[in-house]
Amino acid sequence: MLTITIKQGKEKSILAGDPLIYLSAIDKVEGKPSARNKPGATAIVQSSSRQFLARAAYNAKSQIAARVWTLREDEPVDHAMIKRRVQAAVDLRADAMRAADPEALFLLVDGDKDGLSGLLVHSYGGEAGYLVCRFNAAGVEHWKVPVVQALIKATGCANVAEGCDPLMRKGEGLPLKPGTLAGDEAPKRLMVREGGRLLPMDIRTGFVYPR
Repeated sequence: MLTITIKQGKEKSILAGDPLIYLSAIDKVEGKPSARNKPGATAIVQSSSRQFLARAAYNAKSQIAARVWTLREDEPVDHAMIKRRVQAAVDLRADAMRAADPEALFLLVDGDKDGLSGLLVHSYGGEAGYLVCRFNAAGVEHWKVPVVQALIKATGCANVAEGCDPLMRKGEGLPLKPGTLAGDEAPKRLMVREGGRLLPMDIRTGFVYPR
């Protein structure tokens, strides 16, 4: 297990609920080199007086060096936690999703708001359509398989595509690889409603085709 020690005074933002820990706030990182060099590895975050602050996903390749998973010392970061948070996010927006235009991209999982920092998931076309996931941080990238499993179970949608935000993934030191994570491949061109208009779009990249 990695241990991140925060500089004196920098723990205030963490305790106030800010999930992002920048490199400039960190005094030192202790642990095996293999863990320190593994993007998304779980770390214990402690104050300068060695008091527990949080569990977080560590990424030595990013200026956002850690993203908080939990402030609870008794809450492990594991498959069960990931699945609970995905289910809670879907449950929170279930009524709105049912009422949404199936031709629009509906935001189903919203990163920090759902305790899944760096993860954005949009739904298109309901259960028979597609989910588009953007893993914009090493922490959620590390838990990609349980995230996808939980999404399929929570929504009933079997087709999961991976979108790609090049700037975000490059900033995290992650490869650029949009594609298919489960089920059928999403067509490269679908009609998506935005602002009252139907636009031909690749829902994985957000590219809008010229008409």
